[in-house]
Amino acid sequence: MSEHWHPAAFRARVDEVLRVFVAEEADRFAEIDPLLAPVAAQVEAAVADGKRLRAAFCYWGWRAAGQPDSDALVRAAASMELVHAAAVVHDDLIDDSRLRRGRPTAHLALRGALRRRPRAAASARSLAMLVGDLLTALAGQLFASSGLPAAYLARARPLWPVLARELIAGECLEILRTGTGPDTEASLKVIRYKTAKYTVEQPLLIGGALAGAGERLREGYSAYGLPLGEAFQLRDDLLGLFGDPERTGKANADDLSAHRPTALLAETWRLADVADREQLTALLGRRALDADAVDSVRALMRRLKAPDLIEDMIGVRVEEALDALHGLDLPAPAAGALTWLARSAADRAY
Repeated sequence: MSEHWHPAAFRARVDEVLRVFVAEEADRFAEIDPLLAPVAAQVEAAVADGKRLRAAFCYWGWRAAGQPDSDALVRAAASMELVHAAAVVHDDLIDDSRLRRGRPTAHLALRGALRRRPRAAASARSLAMLVGDLLTALAGQLFASSGLPAAYLARARPLWPVLARELIAGECLEILRTGTGPDTEASLKVIRYKTAKYTVEQPLLIGGALAGAGERLREGYSAYGLPLGEAFQLRDDLLGLFGDPERTGKANADDLSAHRPTALLAETWRLADVADREQLTALLGRRALDADAVDSVRALMRRLKAPDLIEDMIGVRVEEALDALHGLDLPAPAAGALTWLARSAADRAY
């Protein structure tokens, strides 16, 4: 790879690593018994698409510390995408989401393997949970077998339980806060742990640890990564309700039907008067929201200018991340790539 950042070329490298590695592991899994073939297929489907942002942050955490391009590092960085794939499968299961990237989620797709069986839906959910568990195990395996020296891997290994602890804490907090009174600070804490840390901060820190980054650089990674990760999820929340499902691959009503603790909903509630809150209360948590109901919530949010406030929150966090980045005196290729990634993560349309 040249010194200039070519996102598509990097994504192709990560895609190839994941395709080969996961296909081989899925084949080994399916060889145990032919009945496992649909489960193996969902393991492969879980990593078939993606922006590969987490791998990119890990890669540039390595490069920003002065290390050169490395195929072994790309393999290690690709393991971040397996962590993400596992989190997505589990998240869809927890939220009972029906679509992901325009396709049925794993727990729905696996019902086909259980046709006319007793408790087919519950069994399919159990299978999906195990798909996520297997993807988590494969992430560790790909990282350990990346080809990087054992001493490099040892530097980063302590960060893996931190990543897992924080990600699971975020998922637990979202579950515990779902359906409770909207609170912006509480919502921001959920996204900090559920998304921001494992999307940006921890991949950067793992890449930096592999490279032997010093304390000041690691602190800079956190100062850049946390606000940017929050901006990423705030954008995701806006797209979840206002985005085009054909592009996002998700249903617009999911956050409302589940009454999830998003900052968008919390800000709407904060700005709402008594009548507005009565309207929201009547709709939030309803499992079958039709298009008219979703449109009415969108109209209420627009009238109260809640999406504008979320846009402001995104902008503030991106600028905070870039200010931290510019204070690190990084090599030009790393500074350029991390600037591009900051804009791309926060300004995306899907």
